Amino acid sequence: MNASPYRTGHSSGRSWKSVAWEYGQAILIALALALFIRTFVVQAFKIPSGSMIETLLIGDHILVNKFAYGVKNPVTRQIWIPVQDPGPGDVVVFIYPVDRNKDFIKRVIAVGGDTVEIVDKKVYVNGKRFPDPPGVQYTDSRIIPGSVQPRDNMGPVTVPAGHIFVMGDNRDQSYDSRFWGFVPLKDVKGKAFIIYWSWNSDKFRPRLQRIGDIIH
Repeated sequence: MNASPYRTGHSSGRSWKSVAWEYGQAILIALALALFIRTFVVQAFKIPSGSMIETLLIGDHILVNKFAYGVKNPVTRQIWIPVQDPGPGDVVVFIYPVDRNKDFIKRVIAVGGDTVEIVDKKVYVNGKRFPDPPGVQYTDSRIIPGSVQPRDNMGPVTVPAGHIFVMGDNRDQSYDSRFWGFVPLKDVKGKAFIIYWSWNSDKFRPRLQRIGDIIH
């Protein structure tokens, strides 16, 4: 009997091209997923300055909820799916209006249509005292007249529609809406919600007690 022209067995091994293709697909999917999450859902930021002390310290690493205020076109920043607008008290990351290559983080004080006035460091919104959040601090006992600079005395000014007025919690050491004006809503990247890591560069050690703190 002649031997069959067909093989009765086959190799169970896969070619290196097949393995490489599968790994390549997995890597591409992971990268696409990471890019999607970073663009539309959550993004990590590091705090480089002291303008939000005591709420946020230099070296804090935070997560920002980018979905909190809606899904935006990543190029034009127009809102595709609205959720809600930033509200007074929210800590937000936004594109710095003076230099759009930089991101700033501050606290929302007032929204479109609100009137803001600062009298001897005290903040008033629509004629009512805006309560200082727990992390707010003042490091300079001097009261600077509004005719010199707007740090301690300014306004009243009305926030335009589609904008917010923001201030740092380290009130005497923050460069914010008092000096350069309002932030367009479309430039708000998201709401800060948790500290996931904190590093004290002066003492060269982590601040373990801050890890996991919710940002209020």
